[in-house]
Amino acid sequence: MPSGVKSEVRSYQMYINGEWVDSASNKTTAVIDPSTEEVIAQVPAGNVEDVNRAVAAARAAFDTGPWAASTPQERGRILFRLSEKIRENAAHLAEIESRNCGKPIVEAEYDINDAATCFEYYAGMATKVLGTVNPVPDNAVSLTMKEPMGVAAMITPWNYPLLMATWKMAPALAAGCTCILKPPGVTPLTALELTKWLPEVGLPPGVLNVVTGSGSVCGTALVRHPDVNKIAFTGSNSVGKGIIKEAADTLKRVTMELGGKSPNIFFADADFENAIDGALFGVFINQGEVCSAGSRILVERSIYKKFVEAMTEKAKTIRLGPPLERETKMGPMVSQDQYDTVRAYQELGKKEAKMSTGGGRAAKFAKGYYIEPTIFYDVDNSARISQEEIFGPVAVVIPFDDEKDAIRIANDTPFGLAGAVWTRDLFKAFRTVKALRAGIIWVNHMQPTYVEAPWGGYKQSGYGRELGPWGIEEYLESKQVHINLNEQPIGWY
Repeated sequence: MPSGVKSEVRSYQMYINGEWVDSASNKTTAVIDPSTEEVIAQVPAGNVEDVNRAVAAARAAFDTGPWAASTPQERGRILFRLSEKIRENAAHLAEIESRNCGKPIVEAEYDINDAATCFEYYAGMATKVLGTVNPVPDNAVSLTMKEPMGVAAMITPWNYPLLMATWKMAPALAAGCTCILKPPGVTPLTALELTKWLPEVGLPPGVLNVVTGSGSVCGTALVRHPDVNKIAFTGSNSVGKGIIKEAADTLKRVTMELGGKSPNIFFADADFENAIDGALFGVFINQGEVCSAGSRILVERSIYKKFVEAMTEKAKTIRLGPPLERETKMGPMVSQDQYDTVRAYQELGKKEAKMSTGGGRAAKFAKGYYIEPTIFYDVDNSARISQEEIFGPVAVVIPFDDEKDAIRIANDTPFGLAGAVWTRDLFKAFRTVKALRAGIIWVNHMQPTYVEAPWGGYKQSGYGRELGPWGIEEYLESKQVHINLNEQPIGWY
């Protein structure tokens, strides 16, 4: 759709027990295109009653429905069919994702492809869940069986709405769980679009339910509900900590993928041109709304001045524009709230450090939540812009003296999601990789993510892992089974 052209306002319903339904309150919430600030959809404003209906449907489907008797092969075929539907409708989904999030259409297309790949991976993984035979010192067979955890609730973020939902739904369904998805309030549209195909691919009613609404209402109700066995959450640290506390009352299993303030470390011997591109890509992709963004850029002092100058000049060429234009490299912030948050950090940064470019609203846009790519340098690692997750296109550049100094600065953060190291020295690279306290480390690259490899953080970046075989384990219980092979009495009496 050309920029500046208005489209119809779509109306959506929630999906509970295989039916499209309005909220029990009949209230709706407007969904905004962040590039135009226009309403593009209305979705139900769910409440506790809606959550209770969804949980009851998921509970019944898990306990007594056809899903309870489904085989791994059957579950895998359903996930393969769902992946095919995503690929058949990729252009449609990418356009909706781009308009709803503000992300460039080219990036949205990658996200939709990755979502399809994730369903394909776990379709195959459904038949690869293996138990074990335990070598016990007795005339007995000791088995460990893997069983689905039960009803899983997924509370997903607004920056990669379909992909983050897929990372949770695909392994949960492959494991045999039933699900309630609570998509993000500001970007729920692609999850609702995906739901339209569930009957067509053969997913029984109640197996996957989608409840739209605020996190404070619907998310809290899911966390508190005694019939929900598992919470999978991606989002902010403050919300994640609240979920952990609430979930403790019912001893729910919880996985948390929380914030980050990831170090992107550049040694003097790195390939300079690739390093500059890696620094910019690491912090400005998806408008900086990335949990693993390399937002702390650590540069060895001998190349520091040259690095800041080169990075600044390239940053000035980043094309901001309407998300659906293929030349656009950065779109708007996702919402007014996020725009206000990032603008406040830009102003704070002007007090805490020097600024080489950016620092305000992108003035050429009359409408939309556009913010300039911003680079602060000579930043002390103790500054708030170094320690707090900004979740926007704001980079902080910090000099370091040597390898030991780089590692000290890199680890001086409450977060531990990701990090990157740029050097031609293999020994130095591996020493740094081992020393960094983070769950994902890249060498001479930034942000590649594969469904086959684990994703998750150390420290206050959360716990548990998504993707790969680690991802499906988060939705499985281990059951020990002892089979006595002695025909003699136990002999206790």
